[in-house]
Amino acid sequence: MTTAIQQRIAGRKHKEIFEQIRKQGTVSKIDLLEKSGLTGSTLTRTLEELTAQGVIAEAGFGESTGGRRPILYTVNPDYAYVFGLDISRMYSKLILFDLQLNKLDSKRWVMTEDVTPEVLLEEIVAECRAMLERRSLSADKVLGMGIGAVGPLDRASGMLLEPLHFAASGWKNVSVTGFLESRLGFTVLLDNGANTALIGESWSDRERDYRHLLYVHVGVGLRSAMMTNGQVVYGAVDMEGSIGQMIIQTDGPRLWNHGNFGALESYASIHALEQQAQARLKQGRDSLLLRLEPDPEKIGFAHLQQALQAGDPLTVELFTQAATYFGIGLSNLLNILHPEKVILGGALIGGHAGFFHTATRVAIQRTYYYPKYQVVFSQGTLGEEALATGAALLVVNKLSAV
Repeated sequence: MTTAIQQRIAGRKHKEIFEQIRKQGTVSKIDLLEKSGLTGSTLTRTLEELTAQGVIAEAGFGESTGGRRPILYTVNPDYAYVFGLDISRMYSKLILFDLQLNKLDSKRWVMTEDVTPEVLLEEIVAECRAMLERRSLSADKVLGMGIGAVGPLDRASGMLLEPLHFAASGWKNVSVTGFLESRLGFTVLLDNGANTALIGESWSDRERDYRHLLYVHVGVGLRSAMMTNGQVVYGAVDMEGSIGQMIIQTDGPRLWNHGNFGALESYASIHALEQQAQARLKQGRDSLLLRLEPDPEKIGFAHLQQALQAGDPLTVELFTQAATYFGIGLSNLLNILHPEKVILGGALIGGHAGFFHTATRVAIQRTYYYPKYQVVFSQGTLGEEALATGAALLVVNKLSAV
């Protein structure tokens, strides 16, 4: 089914021209002629064939430089549609896009104890059908669905293996792509959410030519991805959660009796913050948290967010401590990988500006080659939709694949 997507645009030069138009949004025939290296007649024929196929469309005329005004071309948004799906521990999200990656519809699920794989996948199928019905679209207009999910996972088989920390049971060896393809009838591709978030953010900033990008998601766990020369770096196994097992202190704690003692996720994650807050309150620390929830054992991330917004001293202290530890871990990555740009996402990054600023300041202070080595830090442009947008791009990118 993936091969069928790749075969929609026949020929290397057709794919290259389509990709140039897609990356630039709207481009003139003159620009295409300069960048493609094709002869005028070959380019004209290629554009005519892509237009006849419906994958691109004329978009008016550009400014004249003395002669005839040049024809502009753009991707035809209605040629096909694509779904992007984010399966994460706290929330999952489905988005319907057109071929220009314009958002047409979306649905969000809170991942409670009741949202088992069976429940979520059935609701995804129903929502896909409902989104298409609302726009009078048939399933054959859908290019496919991309999924960015919590790892570890097997991309080839489309299976979630043993992801941790879901509220519901059953999230083990779940054949996600097989189930959805059989029910929906179109191609479904799977990758880990950190990779798809990086793909999405890279696409949104495609005018900048960053060769080496790093993405880190800081939430229930820590997830990371690396891109070099426009390609995601894959290891021998799914690497998404590995950053969380970076050892910060050899005799430190570990979460859920799992992984390394003193691992980064034991100091800088939602669960680590919750545990720290509960422990401090049991020790007798005064805090607004106790007025939000008198039982320390029941303090959760939602309470921490409320207290943080109110400026509660204990909560600010805990977030600052977690950001400092995360910054130390981030400096280790910078010293090893030397990315040009680092994109930080996730609930802890987006929930409080101070976390981002503290973490990046600590990271820079501990970067060995600084200031000779300069890195750009960003919170991205897509926010919580980065994973689903990048997942949709998994499918769209297949049109240009040779």
